Amino acid sequence: MTRYLWIAALAALTPVVSAPLRAAEEDRPRELLQPPSRTVASPITDRFSLRAGYYQPTVDMPLRYDASPTLRGTQISGEDTLGFDDELNQGTVEVMVRMADRHRVRMDFFNVARAAYVIIDQDIQFGENTYFENEAVLSRMDIWMLGMTYTYSLLKRETVEIGMGLGVQLVQLQGESGVPARLLNEKFDAAGPMANVAVDGTWRFTRRFSVNGRAQYLSGNVDDVDGSFMNYHADVQFRWRPNVAFGLGYTNWSLRVDSVDESFAGRLVLKARGPEAFVRVSF
Repeated sequence: MTRYLWIAALAALTPVVSAPLRAAEEDRPRELLQPPSRTVASPITDRFSLRAGYYQPTVDMPLRYDASPTLRGTQISGEDTLGFDDELNQGTVEVMVRMADRHRVRMDFFNVARAAYVIIDQDIQFGENTYFENEAVLSRMDIWMLGMTYTYSLLKRETVEIGMGLGVQLVQLQGESGVPARLLNEKFDAAGPMANVAVDGTWRFTRRFSVNGRAQYLSGNVDDVDGSFMNYHADVQFRWRPNVAFGLGYTNWSLRVDSVDESFAGRLVLKARGPEAFVRVSF
């Protein structure tokens, strides 16, 4: 009987206790309904990207090939003296991987391959050989550059990202020049890494358009080689689809090598600057 009396008492008190609780819930302001948040696809949110481009730079290549560190060759121009084209039509490839929210690695590849057959208008000391005025000279020059750059985003917001880091450029240079009529031929081959400091940034100023830029530079001396590397790039990208973008840009880069190494003694300067169009696939 006592148990039934307690149950009846609790049942009678329940409306009294629950009424103030219901009133408090009714008086509490309701939260406004918010639309589901959506991430705007942009270079700032991409985890991986593959970019293929068409690059049309004008090229300037002063060159000197020495027979030895003490016997200098003739300073010539690859375009004016050897007849190399001063404008290129090149393909470019670039891959970006975002390893974490603020950590990125960018890899790019570039190749310059030129050849020419021209009658020279001056005497040239090229390596151990001498080419005389009015001789027909056959020349070839190939340069491969593979770059890898790591950047950390010092600032990362929904529409702005600025990063800074380090990069390394692996450069291989191969060339030959000769006079077929006299069976003269001179070859050289050199390769090595070039480190650099990198800065990059992105500004997404609308949902579909962004401005992107980067700069890389360093100058130094390693053993018998003194060199420098510089690369400036800026572009505007249009996000056609969440995973596809088209862009137009401008790239200006230069490479300088002064060497007394046995594999290549001399001086090489390669400058390229011009417009670029590309398509970028990302996710």
